[in-house]
Amino acid sequence: MGAAPPAPPPRLGNLTGRARLLHAADAAELRARLPEADVLLVWDFLSDAVRDAWPGEGPRPRWVHTASAGVDRLMFPELVDSDTVLTNARGVFDQPIAEYVAALVLAMGKDLPRTLALQASREWRHRESQRIAGTRACVIGSGPIGHAITAQLAALGITTALVGRRARDGVHGPADLDRLLARADWVVCAAPLTEDTRGMFDARRFGVMQPSARFINVGRGQLVVESDLVDALHKRWIAGAALDVFEHEPLAADSPLWTAPGLLVSPHMSGDTVGWRDELGLQFLELYGLWESGRELTNVVDKKRGYVPGN
Repeated sequence: MGAAPPAPPPRLGNLTGRARLLHAADAAELRARLPEADVLLVWDFLSDAVRDAWPGEGPRPRWVHTASAGVDRLMFPELVDSDTVLTNARGVFDQPIAEYVAALVLAMGKDLPRTLALQASREWRHRESQRIAGTRACVIGSGPIGHAITAQLAALGITTALVGRRARDGVHGPADLDRLLARADWVVCAAPLTEDTRGMFDARRFGVMQPSARFINVGRGQLVVESDLVDALHKRWIAGAALDVFEHEPLAADSPLWTAPGLLVSPHMSGDTVGWRDELGLQFLELYGLWESGRELTNVVDKKRGYVPGN
């Protein structure tokens, strides 16, 4: 499988006459241009080019914005320890990802993948499916995406517990996670990738879940120990899973994830609805307006934590 084609550049015509726009197609070009840039827009959020090109102690951008919710690829020491402000695309992907999670829940509960497979082989096989309303979900990640998923699942009649970095009103803390996993029919991971969350879903956590549970990851691939998930599915520790993000993307053709029983694979598309790139461009232009006028930026990442703090 080849790499995906490069994303089209953002539409930033609104900045004409307001700023001098510099473009960098690769790390070498970026390294040459970073010292003269006041602002950096990271459009290819899966690239490590910024890490490779960052000028360290020399002149560098005062503000970096990434066109993604996750900022893990920008959490390198030189940027984290600098006075450069980092912002993200918080708010753009919340509802699309929540809808995608709801679609996965319905698809797995109603056995739609098998229905499509049976149709392809012209096989008539009646089955019973699961009633969704009245089931329980545990959503890990209490940011805007996690809250949107909780609301979407509630609309399906699912009782949902939200787990965050710390306990607060309406949100459980990490100490409650295992207890909630053991009762959940649906486990949805939408957490940011930090040193605390890396590999959090491993053999022990899959072992805590009930055999009828399904696991969904729309956060970051590195939150899951993929070999442990494959093993859990083969051993029927859980009933199924759906992954939209992976440790290495694109997923290699020989990955055992493709053929793991009960696993749905999608190519990091849960938040990408028609017009999403235009939304990202408009969000950056709005932020640039704040920057240009000297007002306080929104969506500012706490670089020590690795995400935008919530209320």
